[in-house]
Amino acid sequence: MDQELINDIISTTVGGAAGGAVAGLALYGVQQAHVWLVDKRDTKRVLDWMKENAGEYANWPFLTTRYIASCNNLTEDRVRYLCSHCPEIYMSRGINEDQWTLKLDDE
Repeated sequence: MDQELINDIISTTVGGAAGGAVAGLALYGVQQAHVWLVDKRDTKRVLDWMKENAGEYANWPFLTTRYIASCNNLTEDRVRYLCSHCPEIYMSRGINEDQWTLKLDDE
């Protein structure tokens, strides 16, 4: 086999593999950006809804995951994920499990 042909085969193989890796990384980056944007959008929707429906309470009311999900047209698992990752939302502990409220300003 001609040495020039072997060099061309190697060059094409390496170039194709590198191009595939770059395309794969670019696709992964786009997917992660999409996930981040959807999380931000849904978190803002839940947070704004909770603030609008809190009323004039001295302390924010605790709301169940099911109620938040129903009013925001999200699944319960999605609401749990969003609320658990939002620094402005606080999870109830103890007797009232699976309930969420807004953090008070002084916390």
